[in-house]
Amino acid sequence: MNMTSKTKKTRDYFGFVFFILLLLSGNSALAEIKKIYVSNEKSSTLTVLDGQSYKVLKTIKTCKRPRGVHFNKDKTKFFVGCADDNVIAIYETASGNRVGRLRNIAEPETFDLTPDGKVLIVSNEEDSTASFVDIASGKIIGDVETGEEPEGVQVTKDGSIVYVASEAANLVHVIDVKSMEVIADILVGTRPRRFALTPDESELWVSAELAGLVDIIDTKTHKVISDISFLPTGFRRNEVTPVDLLMTRDGNTAFVALGRANHVAVVDVVNRKVKNYFLVGKRPWGLALSSDEKKLFVANGLSDDISVIDVTKNKVIRSIPVGQVPYGILIVE
Repeated sequence: MNMTSKTKKTRDYFGFVFFILLLLSGNSALAEIKKIYVSNEKSSTLTVLDGQSYKVLKTIKTCKRPRGVHFNKDKTKFFVGCADDNVIAIYETASGNRVGRLRNIAEPETFDLTPDGKVLIVSNEEDSTASFVDIASGKIIGDVETGEEPEGVQVTKDGSIVYVASEAANLVHVIDVKSMEVIADILVGTRPRRFALTPDESELWVSAELAGLVDIIDTKTHKVISDISFLPTGFRRNEVTPVDLLMTRDGNTAFVALGRANHVAVVDVVNRKVKNYFLVGKRPWGLALSSDEKKLFVANGLSDDISVIDVTKNKVIRSIPVGQVPYGILIVE
């Protein structure tokens, strides 16, 4: 091989390495947290925080009793459930300006989006229904009856099934999205609230608030196959009231907000064992995880703040005052 050929190969190699480093650098920049939106149920506001300093950038007066929040498919907009206005407000992510409303949706609490980004499936607390809302037209294209006080909503990755938790009936409803029909009802612990699916979607985890448990459902048989209980030091079992839960992309770790127990539990998913507890604010119920899974944000409903947990350092690093009764969190990256 002559020197010219060697030089060219060396140049190509270093050029390739530089290209990869550039890509990695770009991905790192894209993953940086820019802003954080927090819905405040009692003050009827959205708090906007700087994603690096955690300083309050502004407070947006919004609809009455904002609760669940969810991005649209490309994250250029986000939805806010306005429980006392029977509306879902639509905001532009970049500016925080309201750009639309989905009207006549009874007592919206939480919701999920179909994979194509076209339909929002909403739990209607007072009407005991799950509404299928066409986002483009703003029209309800179907209502499915549920048990009393539906809350958690979880759509599968292929969009064929949606799970809805009925708090008062202690049921998880399995709904066929295409036919908009309930195909199974699963009895779980008292007052089911929120969901997490394992990455392969073989298991559905559901928090049972008043049972103090997370029930684990086999998604093929629609049966509860196990459960996980929690008891942080200094609390009684009746004070453990799990609400929100999240699972990491690899399916190895779950985080569970324990409500009146003022902690977030860290769970080994494979072994179904609690590994750790983080002491946070009063009555944590909303969770959000950064895309790099290094920061966990916790909405503390009765201390009017959010906690920031550094997952890599395994500790709580900040407590940030927001509005009254924070409920949902969105991370803008």
